Amino acid sequence: MNEKILEVINLKKYYTLKRTKLFEKPGAVKALNGISFSIHRGETFGLVGESGCGKSTAGHTIIRLLKPTDGEIIFNGQEISKLNHQELKRVREDMQIIFQDTTGALNPKKTIEWILNEPLRAHGVEKTERRKIILENIELVGLDTSYLKRYPHELSGGQQQRIGILSALILKPDLIIADEPISALDVSVQAQILNLMNDLQDKLGLTYLFISHDLNVVHFFCDRIAVMYLGEIVEIAEAERLYKKTYHPYTQSLISAIPGENEFIKERIILKGDAPNPLNPPTGCFFHPRCFKRMPICDKIKPEKVEIEKDHFVRCHLYGKEIKI
Repeated sequence: MNEKILEVINLKKYYTLKRTKLFEKPGAVKALNGISFSIHRGETFGLVGESGCGKSTAGHTIIRLLKPTDGEIIFNGQEISKLNHQELKRVREDMQIIFQDTTGALNPKKTIEWILNEPLRAHGVEKTERRKIILENIELVGLDTSYLKRYPHELSGGQQQRIGILSALILKPDLIIADEPISALDVSVQAQILNLMNDLQDKLGLTYLFISHDLNVVHFFCDRIAVMYLGEIVEIAEAERLYKKTYHPYTQSLISAIPGENEFIKERIILKGDAPNPLNPPTGCFFHPRCFKRMPICDKIKPEKVEIEKDHFVRCHLYGKEIKI
């Protein structure tokens, strides 16, 4: 699992706002403020954080549904951040996305067969071959051919998500970006979908970028985890290590908030206030206004990423080199 299938380097996504006054400099929301990580072939890499931290924006920017403001996205050895539409079409045969909202992702006026047929048609697969591929693969997601004539509203939420998964898999991609794929489902169905995704990874040799706000889920499902806060990654580590030895105060607060009894929770940490407005982020470390371990340096200088243990990275002044202010 040493080969890098995806490398994200200093990726930024800014949204420029409209001027409210003449000659006023337009503001910008920094949804992604220079994130960097890599994913190895065959692994499941988790991206976790509060709502609004930028994790879905990261997934959509990596697959180029959103145009990056700056940075590099290297997929299968190719830099794809500046590719045109036709070049991206070829890349997307090998990189697909599973959306959170299957109701919005599946065309309500079309049958399941039409929905599964569409990505194959768009990528130039012949009509007779398309039908064959769909019939051969429908059972991969635990459904049978009787579902092909149905419409999305005739399926349960779990069945709709199975079709969403198959729609992403139908082109046999290397990398699947799963954007909160189970958050809209009942708890009992969530476990079924996670088990299905695990089985498909084993059968097809898939690599996942798994985006979620649920720390229980990413601990169960992911090999490595990156924790995001206000458009930045504050900690990256192997999943089991992250839960046993957490360094960043924000990660500590997230893990302490996991419901129920848990061997990783030593004490409950209640953060004060809400996440800052990304239009006007704090100076220095973005987390310092809510941090229970903040120091004078934290509101003045942004901390650098340091490797505190092998393959365990954290961005916090508690562990960086001493800086005089």
